[in-house]
Formats: sequence, structure tokens, C-alpha cells
Amino acid sequence: MLMEGRPLQGRELEQLKQFLSRMELTYDDGIEYSVCILDENYDIIGTGSVDHNVIKCVAIDPEHQGQGLSASVISSLVQYEFEQGRTQFFIYTKPKNLRMFADMGFYTILQTPDILFMENRASGFAKFLSGLKAETPPEALNLEAGAPDSEPCIGAVVANCNPFTKGHRYLIEQALKQCDYLHLFVLSDNRSFFSAEERYQMVQEGVRDLPHVILHRTSDYMISAATFPTYFFKDQMQGEKANCRLDLELFAQRIAGELHITKRFVGTEPFCSVTRGYNEEMKQVLPAYGITVTEIERTCLDEVPVSASEVRRCLEAQDHERIQELVPNAVYEYLCRSGRLSSGMREQELK
Repeated sequence: MLMEGRPLQGRELEQLKQFLSRMELTYDDGIEYSVCILDENYDIIGTGSVDHNVIKCVAIDPEHQGQGLSASVISSLVQYEFEQGRTQFFIYTKPKNLRMFADMGFYTILQTPDILFMENRASGFAKFLSGLKAETPPEALNLEAGAPDSEPCIGAVVANCNPFTKGHRYLIEQALKQCDYLHLFVLSDNRSFFSAEERYQMVQEGVRDLPHVILHRTSDYMISAATFPTYFFKDQMQGEKANCRLDLELFAQRIAGELHITKRFVGTEPFCSVTRGYNEEMKQVLPAYGITVTEIERTCLDEVPVSASEVRRCLEAQDHERIQELVPNAVYEYLCRSGRLSSGMREQELK
């Protein structure tokens, strides 16, 4: 018997949470759809859930393993993903489940002692890496081994830029003083005030005059629903430890080496405990892979750190003057052209 919900609620949700707890798993608040297999007593004996394009919380009662229940759960979840128009999706599971999910058509992206991260495309991650390299100047890739003193220093910044501010610009400028090329990764997740495409275009406008900045989209492989879902629920997660080790391990083990990145730059975080926790975890994880982490003090305006959240508040108030103080001119022009800022005020400025 199947029980499903988009998502489950009430007594059924509590029943699912209790079952996951017995399986040493935790129900995530971002889950949008769950399916459960019930026995003749209406007790859960198998379950799985979906969060955006991520399959997670898959568990089968030990007494019922080996009966094909995992295949039934995954089949239902995959069908749901396709119904939502998602053709690429990911799965979190325990390393001991590698063979089972490989047999179901999933391919390993990264395996740690605690987590196995897989996707349903055999060459998905390889194509992502190929795209990053295609966007990178040859001189930043063709490094000669054994001559570190003559090799360029390659750095990286990963940012949401929601929207791109003078604070982001300052971070990039300071990072460029410490490296020869800077990979700037703009998050591709769409669960932000601005869409992924809007944010990418604003960053593109905001760094157009800066040489040696290499701009990328992150796809699903960096700070996304797949690698670090907590990031997009920061308002609800204040005070909780950032669950970001998978994201950092994937960057360190599979991405940084391909692009010869040896430095990662972050801005200080005075407001958000999730981002601050991510930065602290970064300092613990990345140096073990030969990547130094440099934290740069945020630039301030009127002794207050510049933040994207302040720009969003000003957008709601249509405060043109304040926004001009907080974002680069090119970004301000973009906001006007895109209709995010009312045209009336802009027409008065041009007179």
C-alpha cells in the first residue's frame, strides 16, 4: 500500500518523521513530495522524498529489505520528478547503498565516509567540468607541473549576488590583488529574490571592466538544492550549523584541481549565521586539499557593511538614491532597464 503527499502533513507527517528517526535519518523542511510503503498494519516499511531535483530520505525497514521496496520507492520518485519537468536529478544516500542505486541507473559524483552523492546522468558532472574549462583562458589552464614559482596563482569566489553589490565588487577587487586569475562562480539556483539569469547578467555587467575574472554558472554542483540546501532557507536556519561539508568536499576534490584553484576568497559575514558557519567550515575543509581560505573584511557604507539584503529592502521601497550608493553603476542601470526600479524616478534623474 502506498501513502504519498505533496508534502505529507499532520499525523502522516509525524509517522514519517518517527520512521526516519528509527532509520537514523532526519526529515528536511524543504521536502516537497514523499512516498511511503505501508504494511498490513498501516505502518511505514519504506519511504523516500524529493526536495526540488534531489531524492533524499530513502529508507527501508531492515526486516523488509531484499523485497524490491527500494526500487518501488525510487520508481515513484523518479516519475514525480519527470512530472515536474525535471530530467536531471540527484540522490543522497549512505555509501553502503552504492551498488543498489548504481543498479537503478545512478552514477557517483562524490563519496565520503558518510554520504554517497549520485546523479541520473552518466556524464552530467563531466560535462559541467568541460564547460568550466571551455570558459577558462588557456593560459589559466595550461600550467607546467614542477614550476610553481612561474605558474599563475588561481583563485575563486562563489557567490549568490542577489543582487550584485559594491560589497561583491570590493571582494573581487581585493581577491584579484592576491591572484592572477579569479574564477567567479554565480549560483544557478532559482530560489532567490532575483532569478539565476538576472543575477548572472548583473554580475556580468558589474565585472565587465575587470581583467582576469572568469565568470561561471554553478549549475547543480555548487551551493545548490543538491549540495547545500540549507543555504536557501537561511531565514529559518539561523543559529543552526551549516550542513555544507558535501559542497566543500565536492569543490575541493572534483572542481578546484581541474581548474588549478589554490585560493578561495570569502567576505566576512556579520549578519547570517548559516553563511558564517559555511565560511568557518570552509577554513577547516579546504586547506587539507591545498586550498588556502582568505577572509576579506566587508566594505561598509555609513559604518554599516554593504549587503544584498539591504538592496532588496530598498528595492521594495523604490529608494533609488540608496540603491545607487549600494550597487555599481552598471547594476543600477540594469535594475532600471529590467523594470525592477520604477521608470518615473529614472526619468527625473535623466532631465
